[in-house]
Amino acid sequence: MGVSVRILCVCFVLFMAIEAIEVVPNAAPMDSILENKNIFKKRRSRPPSRSRPIDYTFKLPTAPTSWPEGNGFAGGILDLGGLQVSQASTFLKVWGAYDGGLDNQGASVYEPIGIPEGFSMLGSYSQPNNKPLFGYVLVAKNVFSSTTNSTLKPPVDYTTVSNTASIKATQDSTLYIWLPVPPDGYKALGHVVTTTPDKPPLDKIMCVRSDLTNQCESSSWIWGSNDINLYDGKPINRGTQAPDVRVGTFITQNGGNFNPPSISCLKNLNSISKIMPNEKQVEAILQAYSPFLYLHSDEEYLPSSVNWFFSNGALLYKKGQESSPVPIEQNGTNLPQDPNIDGAYWLDLPADNANKERVKKGNLQSAESYVHVKPISGGTFTDIAMWIFYPFNGPGRAKVKFLDIKLGKIGEHVGDWEHVTLRVSNLDGKLWHVYFSQHGSGSWIDSSQLEFDTTKRPVVYASLHGHATYPHAGLVLLGKNGVGARDDTNKGRNVMDMGKFVLVSADYLGSVKEPAWLNFFRGWGPHVDYSIDDELKNVEKLLPGKLKDGFESIIRGLPKEVLAEEGPTGPKAKNNWNGDEV
Repeated sequence: MGVSVRILCVCFVLFMAIEAIEVVPNAAPMDSILENKNIFKKRRSRPPSRSRPIDYTFKLPTAPTSWPEGNGFAGGILDLGGLQVSQASTFLKVWGAYDGGLDNQGASVYEPIGIPEGFSMLGSYSQPNNKPLFGYVLVAKNVFSSTTNSTLKPPVDYTTVSNTASIKATQDSTLYIWLPVPPDGYKALGHVVTTTPDKPPLDKIMCVRSDLTNQCESSSWIWGSNDINLYDGKPINRGTQAPDVRVGTFITQNGGNFNPPSISCLKNLNSISKIMPNEKQVEAILQAYSPFLYLHSDEEYLPSSVNWFFSNGALLYKKGQESSPVPIEQNGTNLPQDPNIDGAYWLDLPADNANKERVKKGNLQSAESYVHVKPISGGTFTDIAMWIFYPFNGPGRAKVKFLDIKLGKIGEHVGDWEHVTLRVSNLDGKLWHVYFSQHGSGSWIDSSQLEFDTTKRPVVYASLHGHATYPHAGLVLLGKNGVGARDDTNKGRNVMDMGKFVLVSADYLGSVKEPAWLNFFRGWGPHVDYSIDDELKNVEKLLPGKLKDGFESIIRGLPKEVLAEEGPTGPKAKNNWNGDEV
């Protein structure tokens, strides 16, 4: 019995070995091996298999499809003066590069598809691969009554701007970038792209009559390699009254060429407030998109309403009469209303110490955002600036390599105004961008890069003590080489619903009564009476010898809003009140 079992086992093993041998393929002929090598060579130019953010199309968590009745807001079309424009945000990918550029993830180029009947392409779209696909280009339709002076005409030819045949980046194929040659009296507003050296058909794109265009400039960098650089384009003239319109097409620049680009932007010859939202629509926009503001878990200095600040002992001082300040009435009706920034008046905390310390802490329950609505990009977008008031800005902190250091009184000042701005398309009603203010400057963030809470509204983080606004929690170091002031944010328990708002200004509506405090142009706090030199010396005493090098120069090089020797001016005194955010 034992022998039989052993024989059976041996037979089974031999059988399995034969089976294994039979499934091994025959050796490939040499020609096949060479062919396989060529296949592998070709594959090196193909996109890597790993997915990138660009492989996904971003959609807003909430995007209302109906709005209160109005005069054309979110209706899809705007007449610029014989030229109708609409947004195209569905794309066909033409080309991609898979390294270089932002985060070394490459970039992609698209042409719009699904263009409404009667409308024409004005140019191609491009964006970096390090974020989901989310963008638009304008498409246009001639509605001018004259047949001899049409607002749109096809190009008469194309010139090659550049191609990617010699770049070192991994790419799908060679990209050819073409500039339309417009007829006399017309301008090109974008490029046509192909993957062959053959010129595109002349009816692929339209050029626009010159009086409906204006000069463009390069904006954010999209991607570049071997002296080829792609940029976003934006109008040179920007602001609430500027008629210039961003088209959404990209600009190509070769080598060190910094001349004005050959690509133009559009210009609105009609009223720029034609399809701006009415008051009911503004309320609906804010109901959908107003953010939640998360304060740092260690934050001591909370926001409050302006009237809470006034009614809790804030005082108005006048130069030369410092010994007799006066209480501020509700809505600031006794504040000077002339538009001067001359130091003749300023606001301050209550005079008695107990109330002073109490008011410094703010009052979150009373806090509300103060909303300023204005047209931008020739009336194709609405900017909704949402201002937040803090009675006090706390002291700064620094990071010096591995050390975290308190900066004494540096950064302290009475009164602090911060804001975020929602940029909403008047064509489709979508939230496309949000601006985050940070110490006198700030940054625009695409909606695809925002955080959204469970109610599908955006999230904003306020930095500890300085209250700068950011789209994500964490540390931002204002400096270099591991030395600088800290902006720390996290998701603390104190949260402000910025949807609790007061509409304080919207000139185009003509019906919004501005509160008196909005027209107070002087300081919302006094001049600070401490010495930055002394404070820096006190900090430097704590540093080891080698770490002192460069610390003072980096700190002194920070924006004055961080060092904050003066109380800030109010919202209406800021450059962005009538201009674009910078």
